[in-house]
Amino acid sequence: MCTSIIFSPKDHYFGRNLDLEVSFGQQVVVTPRNYNFKFRKMPDMKKHFAMVGIALVADEYPLYFDAANEKGLGMAGLNYPDNFHAFEVEDGKDNISPFEFIPWVLGQCATVDEAKKLLEKINLVNINFSEKMQLSPLHWLIADKTGKSITVESDIDGLHVYDNPIGCLTNNPQFPKQLTNLDNYANLSPAMPENTFSKEINFNGYSRGLGSHNLPGGMDSESRFVRVAFNKFNAPKFDTEEENVDTYFHILHSVEQQKGLDEVAPGQFEYTIYSDGTNLDTGVFYYTTYTNKRITKVDMNKLDLDSDQMTVYPINDKITFDEEN
Repeated sequence: MCTSIIFSPKDHYFGRNLDLEVSFGQQVVVTPRNYNFKFRKMPDMKKHFAMVGIALVADEYPLYFDAANEKGLGMAGLNYPDNFHAFEVEDGKDNISPFEFIPWVLGQCATVDEAKKLLEKINLVNINFSEKMQLSPLHWLIADKTGKSITVESDIDGLHVYDNPIGCLTNNPQFPKQLTNLDNYANLSPAMPENTFSKEINFNGYSRGLGSHNLPGGMDSESRFVRVAFNKFNAPKFDTEEENVDTYFHILHSVEQQKGLDEVAPGQFEYTIYSDGTNLDTGVFYYTTYTNKRITKVDMNKLDLDSDQMTVYPINDKITFDEEN
């Protein structure tokens, strides 16, 4: 399970938590403009926008979990079990396998509006990366540096593209149902609640934070959707990059999964393997991991973005301490 957001205090920060029970050896990957993206049913993309994100590199191909390009468009794939459906190849369509979807969009689109236009021709096809690496059931959040975002879901009745006014995505149920469920929490507030119960009863407000008393705290995707939306829309906004990046990670960490709380099989627990985010205005990428909450920074602008070779950085997940004495 996962959580993805676009947070827009001054600049625009896009990224996600990756929640799984196993790590796949993912790395930070910068794919420059002249890396040759090969597609199973579409022509090679030899020139494209550069992008940075976290990916599993297999056979010299970056299988991005999430990424953002140099133009300020970001895209993340999140688990969408039972609902996701991939189709057979269809003439007249851009037949793209889901594992190719992120580079296909980020390679040639600079904005959400351009992505929506491209999506009119997309057919997500049932082609696995390999016999050992089967397709994952996903849906996607796409956002740009205007703060605009959309949700893309491939269901059995076709591809759906939803405007996403919340700028958040988790997992099941389908996105319109997540929005409907949010209505149940319209009375949440960071302020102390007013007494609308009865004029005949006096309440003493025994604790701070009672306005958020009914904020769900579970690991499930509906609870995380409500919680991350509430926390995002009530987060402070600052003038400095350092403070806004720090706030962004506080938002994601507020819905992270601790080991031992979400059992997916006997003795196996899903947890937040990493949290990441890209400043879509500057192209600077940040991440933390489950075992290393110190923010690591990668600036793709410091690399040769006209190269044809990927740059790969191992994930920095070592537990460290700042020693005071």
